Amino acid sequence: MAEHKHGSMDISAQEKTFEGFVKFSMRTVIVVIGILLFLAVFNT
Repeated sequence: MAEHKHGSMDISAQEKTFEGFVKFSMRTVIVVIGILLFLAVFNT
């Protein structure tokens, strides 16, 4: 079995993917809140 050194793995791809996921999630939340506010204001 290969020896593993803690902290030696390259995680740049995972960090980039996570950053994209967080941006997508934040944009989605903002759009949903905007839609809810629009419906609350213009619901007649």
